[in-house]
Amino acid sequence: MNKYKRVLLKLSGESLLGKAKYGIDSEKLNNYAKDIKQIVELGTEVGIVIGGGNIFRGLSGIDKGFDRVKGDSMGMLATVINSIAIQSALENAGVKSRVFTSIRMEPVGEYYSKQKAVEALKNKEVVIIAGGTGNPYFTTDTASALRAAEIEADVLLKGTRVDGVYTADPEKDKTATKFNEITFDEVYKRNLQVMDLTAFTMCKENNMPILVFDMDKHGNLKKIILNENIGTLVKN
Repeated sequence: MNKYKRVLLKLSGESLLGKAKYGIDSEKLNNYAKDIKQIVELGTEVGIVIGGGNIFRGLSGIDKGFDRVKGDSMGMLATVINSIAIQSALENAGVKSRVFTSIRMEPVGEYYSKQKAVEALKNKEVVIIAGGTGNPYFTTDTASALRAAEIEADVLLKGTRVDGVYTADPEKDKTATKFNEITFDEVYKRNLQVMDLTAFTMCKENNMPILVFDMDKHGNLKKIILNENIGTLVKN
């Protein structure tokens, strides 16, 4: 029996780099599409928010001479490019999907509204929500928390390079130990980095659990839906 009926999957733009130094690695993109297809076939309704760091990160624009608003606007457009790429890979894998954008840019994508997104989810289409929140000064982590709450997802799945939340950065501290489950308050207390503070607080206030897991390990998404012990669950 599926543990989650509806999920919001948050992917980082950097995850699409794969072996590439810039842009999108087609092998990594297609592997993600295959993993997403697996949970769609299980009957799970899937929303996706992806970052744009493999193309342009808004904050980095400040160092390049752009003001914050222009830099964030460029970053939002990068998320649209990634969203179209994921849609293409899903459709090539035989999965129906639809791109919504937080700012108007038809015919690239439909202008986002909760009602249209939920209707598409109920029709078994993967809903890809691009453009962040549509406003500067907010990250795609915050966008994913916002969209997860709006579409009434059961959980926010945060796909990362590590297999959960640790007492310290496992890539730097070999003695770090992994949590199977942890509360929002304990994350605050320990000052652990799960998501940016705005996104994290939004999830806590809306009682939206976050499951942090390794997206690069094939089959993990399916295991999560089938209630296997994967990653770290953060909840109230």
